[in-house]
Amino acid sequence: MKPKMKETKWSVELEGKIRSFWEKENLYKFTPNSKKPVFSIDTPPPYVNSPVHIGHAYTYTIMDAIARFHRMTGFNVLFPMGLDKNGLPIEVQTEKKFNISVHNTPREEFISKCKELIEEAGDASLDTFKGLGLSCNSWKTEYKLGGKYDTDDPEYRKLTQEIFIDLWKRGLLYEDDKPTNYCPVCRTTISDAEVEYAEKETKLNFIKFKVKEPFEEIIVATTRPELLSTCKILLYNPEDQRYTHLKNRTAIVPIFNHEVKIIPHPYAKMEYGSGLVMICSFGDFEDLRILRELRIAPTYAIDENGRMKSSAGAYKGLTVKEARGKIIEDLRIDGLLQKQESLLHREPRCWRSKNAVEFIAMKEFYLKQVEFKKELLHLSYQMKFFAPEARQFLIDWINSLSIDWVISRRRYYGTEIPLWYCRNCKFAVVPEPGKYYQPWKEKAPVKSCPKCKSKEFVGETRVFDTWFDSSHSNMYILGYLWDKKFFKKNYPCSLRPQGREIVRTWLYFTLLESLLLLKKKPFENCWIHMYVVDQKGEKMSKSLGNVVNPQDVLKRYGAEAFRLWVFLEGDITRGDIRCSFQRIEGTSKFLNKLWNISRFISMFPEHKSAKLINTDKWILAELSKLIDECNKACKNFNFFAAANKIREFTWNVFADHYVEMVKSRAYGEGFRKSEQKSAQYTLHLVLGTILKLASPIIPYFTDYIWRELYSKKTIHIEQFPEARWDTKLNELTSNILEFNSKVWNEKKYLKISLKDEIKMEIPKDLKLFEKDLRAMHNIKV
Repeated sequence: MKPKMKETKWSVELEGKIRSFWEKENLYKFTPNSKKPVFSIDTPPPYVNSPVHIGHAYTYTIMDAIARFHRMTGFNVLFPMGLDKNGLPIEVQTEKKFNISVHNTPREEFISKCKELIEEAGDASLDTFKGLGLSCNSWKTEYKLGGKYDTDDPEYRKLTQEIFIDLWKRGLLYEDDKPTNYCPVCRTTISDAEVEYAEKETKLNFIKFKVKEPFEEIIVATTRPELLSTCKILLYNPEDQRYTHLKNRTAIVPIFNHEVKIIPHPYAKMEYGSGLVMICSFGDFEDLRILRELRIAPTYAIDENGRMKSSAGAYKGLTVKEARGKIIEDLRIDGLLQKQESLLHREPRCWRSKNAVEFIAMKEFYLKQVEFKKELLHLSYQMKFFAPEARQFLIDWINSLSIDWVISRRRYYGTEIPLWYCRNCKFAVVPEPGKYYQPWKEKAPVKSCPKCKSKEFVGETRVFDTWFDSSHSNMYILGYLWDKKFFKKNYPCSLRPQGREIVRTWLYFTLLESLLLLKKKPFENCWIHMYVVDQKGEKMSKSLGNVVNPQDVLKRYGAEAFRLWVFLEGDITRGDIRCSFQRIEGTSKFLNKLWNISRFISMFPEHKSAKLINTDKWILAELSKLIDECNKACKNFNFFAAANKIREFTWNVFADHYVEMVKSRAYGEGFRKSEQKSAQYTLHLVLGTILKLASPIIPYFTDYIWRELYSKKTIHIEQFPEARWDTKLNELTSNILEFNSKVWNEKKYLKISLKDEIKMEIPKDLKLFEKDLRAMHNIKV
């Protein structure tokens, strides 16, 4: 008997063969008019300015398994591919590549360079995703359901502007000149969600202040001496008996000699520094909060370039760092610096440049959010989270909100804010939705100002925060622009899969927009993952030289070895995943095992039915248990559990025990034809079911074997298995495994071959399987 499968082992080259079948068959296209229920996945569009990293490859592979499972369970799966091509990451990379600055390059020229960068990046990301076996609906940019999309495409930007116009008309937007987060390197405002914090060692400076009425000297500790010129008030804790006599007295700020009041306030901590706190404009969020609370007008000392303004006196023109050093030096010379202490300080930093954030007053557009915290929390509890504890990341962020979302940015490569201003009366002209506008280069959509009838207008030059673009990707993929009927029927989106680090940005801002525009939750389910780190548990970065390129993995091991590792390695919703080539290679051994099992079974004919004997009924009982476990796990997006159950059953139960028990019977050695047929039928039935169960996990591998053995059509249009066999014999599984191990160990002890005859008593409860056990172990009658 010869195996029907000619190939002796699985090879990476076979992946390309199967992928060509999928492309030819247009296997994963989305059919909008299908009667099947829709399962929609709002995938996170990766930036194209750098290659897809191993974390993308890992998490998108899981998203693909989710898509494949739902297709096999009767859903019409909307699984589009999106690429993010907007915002700071593109601009920063453009500046580096072409050695230019957005601040001194003409807008048209800079945008052209950004597009050149994106074109050079080409389809590298798509090539990786294709190689991984992703079953996205389409790899072409198409303005229809399931089409690939780019966030810098005019069609996508049109949606962003349409949403802005809708929010404007609802009175949910306003422009204000107030302090906000500002990155001097990126030279733009950033939202609270884009501020990261890093522990940094700094100096706590103990500075001498003079107090009037009567004169005395006090010590104030601060980490921001460069902001002495903006000092507005001194605080002490109301319980601090050292300073109660200073209540409402006046202090003189050193170097700048302006007067400030001293008052009690619970914000001051007795144990921090000297117990006296300087509130300036602005050292941190607390300075901002307290000055607002006390209704004290700020003084601004730092400009848009991160340099000191004229209010800093002799320090005008210095960078923040230079000014800090010079003021400390001057305080020391004047005998006003008592001492310095080192301490770890939580420094706010820009998420992109990693530069320290300053708080600068700028006129920007804000989207209201603080007044909707209660409604946001309510919607948060309507979505299902995987893992459940991930919901708390979102809840904590909503509870922390204290200011509205600043959505305007002073950059170039992004979606333009669609506004024009009357040159005469400054009235803001908002266009009608329906097209993509570029106000900085286009004429106003009206001939005269509705307010003063002037015919001269100035176009808005600012763009949107890139998260404002990204926060309606769910609306875009569900056809908000093209198919309102489909959108209304299928909103909210079924699933948002994303990383924990962007819960406070992408997930939160999507939730906010969904609330303000639709009064609905944006998603039924949120799958939140942690990080892929190196084998030592450290975050991957170019500077550490520990970055793993998924293309290297694909070339070395192939997609299926990588995918199998993804699902067997761990549950990324519960913790970080460590990546190493050694572990990927190790898990791939299961592919060899399943291949060898398949080749063995392919020697035997497949039967449509058979009269089953007890051994076959037993393995089908175990198979039913496996099917139930896989269905339960996959419905909860836990493919880690499903993959491990499949491997455990296939290797340790089916291959090691059942196949060995029925091998002689399958060959017809000493068994009736009906018994042989039962073994052959069951071997194929179990193998086919294993292939279906594993197909969302290893789609190339399973599809190849399926086409070789069972059908000319793909396995990926098959129905996911459902348990249909009696599970009563499951109670004997441990006894069967124990008995077989006992016989093997006994033969090993006797130093005889596994094929040699042995005398053993078959337990009473295993008499059901006596004939197969005797044949398997060559047990004397």
